[in-house]
Amino acid sequence: MPVLQLNSFDDSRLAPYRELKDRTLAARHGLFVAEGEHLVRRLLASDFETASVLLADRRTEEIAPLVPGSVNVFVLPQNELNRVVGYKFHSGVIAMGVRKPSPTLSDVVKPTGPVKLVICPDTTNGENLGSLIRLSAGFGADAMLVGPRSIDLFMRQVVRVSMGTIFQLPVVQSTDLSADLQQLKQQGVRLIASVLDPSAAPLASAARRDRSAILFGNEAQGLDSGTLSLCDERITIPMHRGTDSLNVAVAAGIFLYHYWS
Repeated sequence: MPVLQLNSFDDSRLAPYRELKDRTLAARHGLFVAEGEHLVRRLLASDFETASVLLADRRTEEIAPLVPGSVNVFVLPQNELNRVVGYKFHSGVIAMGVRKPSPTLSDVVKPTGPVKLVICPDTTNGENLGSLIRLSAGFGADAMLVGPRSIDLFMRQVVRVSMGTIFQLPVVQSTDLSADLQQLKQQGVRLIASVLDPSAAPLASAARRDRSAILFGNEAQGLDSGTLSLCDERITIPMHRGTDSLNVAVAAGIFLYHYWS
């Protein structure tokens, strides 16, 4: 196992770790960050390739044996590791994963049989997207479909908030959401729009479907009119005491429990 004891933050082999901005990592190296022991363990256990692991020297004995022999393990004194990540990094465990091409819709949706799909046409908040990925995985979604305007799936915050479930749940990055929605309809997948509309059907009365896709809009605008026009049902969670809406992740948890629990 190549465990490499380094002495300085400036070592050239640590260049990706010094460039932790998501766009820089993606463009220059095709990588993403997994921060903390929990995420790194999940990355190592997944089918994603691990490019390298960086440890504080106090974590070497515990974590290094988990890393495949083909993957470099860089070790730094704790104070130098803090310089790399830009703050006091108590976990002392961080890794670089290699991005994979997006699966296609045909890869994750079969022509027959049950389908459980979550669709996020335009989620631009990293915390929300990470939470939605975690919820989708937890409630047994087969996959998630995100629209072309959604935030980078492997940005640092998304991976962290997903708690590593992004390494397990197939996520399709759509380049033409309207075409993908029409393809799903042709395959008998029922498109269910979650909306803030008192005239929509209340969730409590909504029937479960064997082949269903539940759509969640962003918190500012919801689902756009073109997307809504393609949906088969519009479902809402009735609000009381003047409450105008719920956080999208909270609402998604309620929807997914209703349909898939």
